[in-house]
Amino acid sequence: MNSRERVRSIIAGEPADRCGLWLGNPHPETWLLLHQYFGTSTEEELRRKLQDDVRWIAPWEAYQHPEGKPMFDIQRKGPELGAEGVFGECEDVQEVLDFEWPNPNYFDFSEVLEQLRDAGDVYRAGGFWCPFFHHVADFFGMENYFIKMYTHPEVVHAVTRSIIDFYLEANTRLFAITEGLLDAFFFGNDFGTQLDLLISPESFKEFIFPYFCQLTALGHQYDLQVILHSCGAIKRVIPDIIELGVDALHPLQAKAANMHAESLAADFKSKVAFIGGIDTQDLLVNGTPDEVRADVRRVKKALGPRLVVSPSHEAVLPNVPPENLHAMAEVAIE
Repeated sequence: MNSRERVRSIIAGEPADRCGLWLGNPHPETWLLLHQYFGTSTEEELRRKLQDDVRWIAPWEAYQHPEGKPMFDIQRKGPELGAEGVFGECEDVQEVLDFEWPNPNYFDFSEVLEQLRDAGDVYRAGGFWCPFFHHVADFFGMENYFIKMYTHPEVVHAVTRSIIDFYLEANTRLFAITEGLLDAFFFGNDFGTQLDLLISPESFKEFIFPYFCQLTALGHQYDLQVILHSCGAIKRVIPDIIELGVDALHPLQAKAANMHAESLAADFKSKVAFIGGIDTQDLLVNGTPDEVRADVRRVKKALGPRLVVSPSHEAVLPNVPPENLHAMAEVAIE
């Protein structure tokens, strides 16, 4: 069973020869440490050496505005999450409609097509990242966003609709020309904090899920498995996420409230596949290789066999010792 067959089977709930493995998407500084430790020179060489099953191949550079404009011109007034964006004081839907939204005619998919064609027998996760929840928060400023859900819901819906319509068109174009090359639509919106959801379940049902389900439906329309990345304590909305078409949940932030493997297994093991779960807040940073091995076995016992072992955040930082990632990978493929 090759990597592509293995992970497709895992996510589909079909028999596989072992759990899957994904190293995630380590920080550039982390790659330097990993290459020194493993004696490798390229990312692909290292992944092959550890029998990594997954490649994340997304159209990061596909939007090519002729004047170099960004895909979303949010115009934030500062770097912090609460900084006001272009719609921070907006109270009129027409202002939203008149905004210069991105143009899908500016896409160039040649690079991502080449990467997919050269990927080999690995599981290919891709599509546009579609972090619409974050985009809307940035366009308003996070605090303004949450307040306007109550004071100006029609404006919030107008901004969200504009973003989602663009992503639906972007992914439709991408999926049409990559048919047979992609295995999964992988997209991300961080809905949780360390302790709970960022907004109430009721707000999710009004402002998030009507748009969310359009993304998952599009993925399934093109026969793609749908993987959601969502950090934080999101357990209260996992039933909704599953009902709305998500096939696999990533990254399982192990230290967030109610997100440990046994808790997830008790409620969702037969309903969704899992990707992640190996703690990057403490264990992979401060633990010993033997402690990592023991924890990977614990997570496999709880969440397997519908499990791809991976760090609980894909952007592995250079504070994670390479020997701990090595230990994680060794036990993942046992």
